[in-house]
Amino acid sequence: MPQQTALKKTYPKHHKMSTTSRIIVGIGSLVLIAAYFVPFWSIYLIAPQYPEGLSMQIWLYKLSGQVEIINGLNHYIGMKHIKVEMFPEFDFLVYVFGIFIALGLIVAFVGKRKLLLGYLALFAIGGAAALVDFYQWGYDYGHNLDPHAAIQVPGLSYQPPLIGHKKLLNFDAYSLPDTGAWIIIGVVALFAIVWFAEGRRQKKNDKT
Repeated sequence: MPQQTALKKTYPKHHKMSTTSRIIVGIGSLVLIAAYFVPFWSIYLIAPQYPEGLSMQIWLYKLSGQVEIINGLNHYIGMKHIKVEMFPEFDFLVYVFGIFIALGLIVAFVGKRKLLLGYLALFAIGGAAALVDFYQWGYDYGHNLDPHAAIQVPGLSYQPPLIGHKKLLNFDAYSLPDTGAWIIIGVVALFAIVWFAEGRRQKKNDKT
């Protein structure tokens, strides 16, 4: 008996997350489905001639908002025509995001805390990759200008801000997370809390 007790202390059995935590992860994963029906990111343009502002929303699979008006204005400074074809990511993002939802349900079913940590790491990597991709698009869009544009300002580029505000000629440009992004941020934050709480719970169980 003492030998068995020693072995148990040396090689503790794997702790699964509590039923409550697994339900939270499962429900949170299903909540991510809502991100298919709302925009992820928004770009706003405000100028004296457009005090009410112009906006463009980026979804998982499409663009919406006053895209054609923005295209008409940007044409004069030589910027490319914004269209869905500029974003090849639209062809696969819906599937990649679906995989993330499925993985979350798997984590809830298996119930391993280490899997939850790996899932959070995947979200961090995916979010960083999305921001890098968006920055690269913005750089190309703002720097590769038509040399025959009606309005040309030597040395000036029109790269939109990655996050936050930037002054572009007489326009104030804002680039901000929209509903879809906030859903993801909220769910990931909730999962991080679950991971932390499970760590504390399992440490308490180890002491008893």
